[in-house]
Amino acid sequence: AEKWGLLCKPRLRIHSQGRKPPQLYALGKRRFHVEGRGDRRDLAHGAHREVSGAPEAVRARLLALQDEKYAPFMAKLVPTLPPESVLGVRMPDCRSLARELCREPDIGLFLADLPHRYLDENNLHALILNEEKDYAAAVAALDAFLPYVDNWATCDALRPKAFKKHPPALPDECRRWIKSGETYAVRFGIEMLMTHYLDADFRPEYLKEVSIIKSNVYYVNMMIAWYFATALAKQYEAAVPYIEQRRLAPWTHNKTIRKAIESYRITDEQKAYLRTLTIRE
Repeated sequence: AEKWGLLCKPRLRIHSQGRKPPQLYALGKRRFHVEGRGDRRDLAHGAHREVSGAPEAVRARLLALQDEKYAPFMAKLVPTLPPESVLGVRMPDCRSLARELCREPDIGLFLADLPHRYLDENNLHALILNEEKDYAAAVAALDAFLPYVDNWATCDALRPKAFKKHPPALPDECRRWIKSGETYAVRFGIEMLMTHYLDADFRPEYLKEVSIIKSNVYYVNMMIAWYFATALAKQYEAAVPYIEQRRLAPWTHNKTIRKAIESYRITDEQKAYLRTLTIRE
């Protein structure tokens, strides 16, 4: 398949205060013709064969995929958002739509239409960015989008394919996102270090860099705990001193232990030891 390019210029830097206007993306010139599937997805495809990347057209397709019974359940999972901002589009449907739309030459219109109105639009945006395989383009697109991410679900849906080869420059980008002070940019930076740099590309200094992050935000501290619980599973000898020496905030420390002892990758002996390190109030 022809590779599509996602360009964003100039490079958008994330700052802790103030938000940069979204940049307009230009995608490769491709057309995608949709075959009817004989189910509710037909409504999302509309009457025309040509798929549009204009914001109104994309929103209409999401509305056609709306599951009104699922929406209240999803809204409870993202309590930081008003319930009316959740359409209830299921992620498998959202992924299918993203794969179709990322081929559209005018999808940049939707990507630049920030902030989005619905959680489902943010999720779709994240899934479209995941399809970008060019590293520099993926970073530029993330710089434009991350300041507008306002919930954990969209943040955790961001898994760019361009990062799978663990480019050497990615840790520096993670540091930049973490230093931005933007809640979900910080969470995303930690998550990328967890996802890509706790195996063969692990370096002990990454543990220190995450441990010194100070935040009063639940979704940041939960990601720190998740990071260290995963580090205990994959790099136990390097990670356990941070628990023994109580180098994390008390809540994060205890949450790390709780998540670690729930992991099947931690031995029973290690779990028993970690329990003794719980901070008792």
